[in-house]
Amino acid sequence: MLASVASATLLGVEGRPVRVEVHVSNGLPGFTVVGLPDTTCRESRDRVRAALLSSGLTWPNARVTVNLAPPGLRKVGAGLDLAIAVGLLIASEQLPAGGATDRAFVGELGLDGSVRAVPGALPLIDSLPEPEIVVPAGCTVEAQLVGRHAIRPVDRLGDVVSALCGRAPWPDPPEPVELPDPPPGPDLADVRGQPAARFALEVAAAGGHHLLLVGPPGAGKTMLARRLAGLLPDLDQACALETTCIHSAAGIPLPPSGLVRRPPFRAPHHGASAASLVGGGSGSMQPGEVSLANHGVLFLDEVGEFDPAVLDSLRQPLEEGVIRVARAAAKVTFPARVLLVAAMNPCPCGEARPAGGCRCAPATRARYARRMSGPLLDRFDLRIEVGRPDVAELLDTSAGEPSRDVAARVAVARRAASARGVGANAELPAWRLDDVAPLDAAASRLVERALRAGRLTGRGLGGVRRVARTIADLAGHDGRLRVDHVSAGLALRSEPAFLDGRVA
Repeated sequence: MLASVASATLLGVEGRPVRVEVHVSNGLPGFTVVGLPDTTCRESRDRVRAALLSSGLTWPNARVTVNLAPPGLRKVGAGLDLAIAVGLLIASEQLPAGGATDRAFVGELGLDGSVRAVPGALPLIDSLPEPEIVVPAGCTVEAQLVGRHAIRPVDRLGDVVSALCGRAPWPDPPEPVELPDPPPGPDLADVRGQPAARFALEVAAAGGHHLLLVGPPGAGKTMLARRLAGLLPDLDQACALETTCIHSAAGIPLPPSGLVRRPPFRAPHHGASAASLVGGGSGSMQPGEVSLANHGVLFLDEVGEFDPAVLDSLRQPLEEGVIRVARAAAKVTFPARVLLVAAMNPCPCGEARPAGGCRCAPATRARYARRMSGPLLDRFDLRIEVGRPDVAELLDTSAGEPSRDVAARVAVARRAASARGVGANAELPAWRLDDVAPLDAAASRLVERALRAGRLTGRGLGGVRRVARTIADLAGHDGRLRVDHVSAGLALRSEPAFLDGRVA
């Protein structure tokens, strides 16, 4: 007998519908899975067999063939276990033939017959057209975010069999658990001194501009960067769903509500490979750290210690906001719209020049500076040299401006950008700058002098105008950009001293 059951598999961060076809026939007993299954899918034979026997069901003493259609799509993970088990029970006439009609099944089976949660439940369920979806109870909150299916959460394979046979109703969804609010994140009020860096942080949050912090150890670079996500507004519904899909596909625990509302903050180690940063992999396409930080902050601490080739792999994603990973078997597009913050020392020993404490040879400093290529440096609209605060600032017990006050100004600037049709001013295309960021006469002359002096590239000019637009929005100015806005934008884009001779 033949049975056909709907399910889904992951390709990158997207769900793809899969039709699980199970054929039971006479012949030498065996179990074969075809249709480009990965190792985990092929091992479903042993999990399904043990789960059926543990649930008091019969394993057919016949030849069983499972086809995962379409055959050209690679199937990954254990999320097809439940669909294979239901198809096998229908094909062996232990369940009614119409039990899988207009239903889809997603879940991993334990050897004891339990139905376990699977990563990527949200994109998997979002890809299914069937009106009713049977899912593990642990995926209930995630499954309900899609909003267009009847969700049937189950804990055990026996619950599925009883409901499909009509012996018992579908189990009720678990009661929502009231959890306390998460603790507040680090506050900008903890930072002592650093007025220029604090202002750069505010501009970066308001306009979505990439930020490079350069300074000696102990200056507060990491402390500042870790407070940036707290200045960003909550994600809107579309951005929250996209970010939640990425985290779900990567198997990252979701908040109690199931929806990622706060901008994520990711800080990979400087030993990260290119695949772990931008995504990909040989077995299955996994999102990288850039995609996990989508609509949030990607912080590269000690960026001078990253592999230069890994850093240069960020150049295209920073421009386009997506990562296209191409392999022989599949091509996947990952979202990658991030606010990049990088921190580095001015040299390997960490002591800034011209303070006189640097112990590095000139050749060592030059080699260290070359670890960040000119094209990547050009994508940082904000470049700030962060010095160590003086003793009086460190010992000052008065609190600085808290994050909530800065976040309120950032929200006003973000609303101004939203009125222009973008999420932040950094997303403004070049062809719109003459309309939304026009320069007055004095500002035009200032920009012309910077271009003729070689301080700006063509990309840098657009970056300065976007930053100036953000500074004007923070000041409540909606007209032509004045010379004070542009000069502040140029000052925030100053070239770090250790990059002597590098084009800005």
